[in-house]
Amino acid sequence: MLGKYFSKGKKEDFYLPGEEIKIGKSIRNYTRERDPLSTCKNRLALAAMGFLAVYLVLTVRLFDVCISGDYVARREDAQAAQIKIMTSNPIKRADILDRNGTILATSLPTVNLYANPGKIFNPKKTAAALSRILPELKYESIYRKLTSNSKFVYIKRNLTPSQQYQINYLGVPGLEFENGEKRIYPHKNLFAHILGSTNIDNVGVSGIEKELNDRLTESDIPLRLTIDAGVQDTIRIHLAEAVKKFNAVGATAILMDTNSSEIIAMVSLPDFDPNKPINPSSKALFNMATKGVYEPGSVLKIFNTAMSLDSGKVRVADKFDATEPLKLKYDTIKDYRGENRWLSVPEILVYSSNIGSARMALKVGGGEQKDFMEKIGFFDELNIEVAEKGRPIKPHSWHEGTIATVAFGYGLAVTPLHVVTAFSAVVNGGVYHQPTLLKRAQKDDGKRIISYNTSKSMRDLLRLVVVEGSGKRANIMGYEVAGKTGTAQKLSDDGKYVNKKVRTTFVATFPVSNPRYSLLLMMDEPKATKETWGFVTSGWNTVPTAGKLIADLAPQLNVKANYDLDELRRNRIIEAAY
Repeated sequence: MLGKYFSKGKKEDFYLPGEEIKIGKSIRNYTRERDPLSTCKNRLALAAMGFLAVYLVLTVRLFDVCISGDYVARREDAQAAQIKIMTSNPIKRADILDRNGTILATSLPTVNLYANPGKIFNPKKTAAALSRILPELKYESIYRKLTSNSKFVYIKRNLTPSQQYQINYLGVPGLEFENGEKRIYPHKNLFAHILGSTNIDNVGVSGIEKELNDRLTESDIPLRLTIDAGVQDTIRIHLAEAVKKFNAVGATAILMDTNSSEIIAMVSLPDFDPNKPINPSSKALFNMATKGVYEPGSVLKIFNTAMSLDSGKVRVADKFDATEPLKLKYDTIKDYRGENRWLSVPEILVYSSNIGSARMALKVGGGEQKDFMEKIGFFDELNIEVAEKGRPIKPHSWHEGTIATVAFGYGLAVTPLHVVTAFSAVVNGGVYHQPTLLKRAQKDDGKRIISYNTSKSMRDLLRLVVVEGSGKRANIMGYEVAGKTGTAQKLSDDGKYVNKKVRTTFVATFPVSNPRYSLLLMMDEPKATKETWGFVTSGWNTVPTAGKLIADLAPQLNVKANYDLDELRRNRIIEAAY
């Protein structure tokens, strides 16, 4: 037994403990080179080397692409596309300021949401998510946009920061943002018809925003106006109260610098908030001050009287027969509550005599009357800096009837701005200046329409209207108010004048001894009240409204009251003149 373990002849069959499990050089046809474990290791090594080679090639190629001109070109194209999107909106609009630097209109940065429908994989889910974030948009509307064939569709403009954050958090490819601007009007309705508004693309569509759109987009220098925000607010408050009190359809008021025709305030009611969308057919969009053309009524007697005196054919002391109606070939001219006697020129204005005014105009002649009305701008559209401008309606022929009716305010239709601008020229010494809303570096020279002496006489006569005539309710002590009333009947749809449907106007200046400001108020269809004893004429609505306005405005405008003025002595001097 032991011999078999120690026998040399059988050495090859003898194994030490554990030695029998070692692999020899040849067992069952396997060699060391064909060992499965070694083969697996070799294959893994080869695979690793292959992957390493591939990654090395990719790394080299990526490095080459990064520094190549092809990548730079693609990057420039991408930047150009981004710039195109960023500049799709107008450039920043300039701010609009009042005469004291108060901001009336400005632009704020905002964000717009747009989509590329081709990149949105689940339009239904995306539309549902957006409709939750943007509840003002309907799901169906969003879904239609997200499934359209377009590559660019706006979903919502002027997002809030919260909305932008929530949409961005969705992480939906195809939803993108672009920088934009939104026009803001801090004072809401206060300057609606002066400033106008812009559309969704920030382009002016009305008012100064439209008329001066190029100026506002080509320069970021603020546009300074002649308007005084505080004065504008005071006028709007009083005008709104008057509209409510007299149940008027609408009203307008203009305050102007008498010596330069700079517009200090201009209000038209009803108005609108330019920050909000508004129906294009709304009456609130209509600017009565610059767009509406109306027959002025008796305020036109101011210009008829100035023309007559300046012609040299009529003197202040002259008298005209107003004892009975003036019968012409096709017309009969009557007075409203006439004096039925001969009237002097001051009395024709004080009592607002149609007959006396017509006789004055007929004495001067139609040719001079027509030339004068053209000289004071009543035939042309005014060159004012708002888009809404009305063109006057003038008679087709200038015959006897035309001369008479134009003399007392009918047959010629102009805007309220025409009236107050011409009125300023009559009382400022006789020089006409084009009205403006833009602050000028220096006053323009203007053109002379009447002599200084005629202008001085007109100031005295207009003061009498307020002291003794229909303007008494605007006679605010200390401020020397002078002016003229006018009540014009409105035309019905069939072209006939309606008695109780009128437009009432009062145009005034203060202080008349040294005119600084001109004020016009006009009300459309004011109704009678118990306080007016059933009357709807100007002396009962626009005149008291103007009186309250002047009392509040004069201190704001730094007009010092002159309580020491001897009104009786002044009136006696005027009376002695005729």
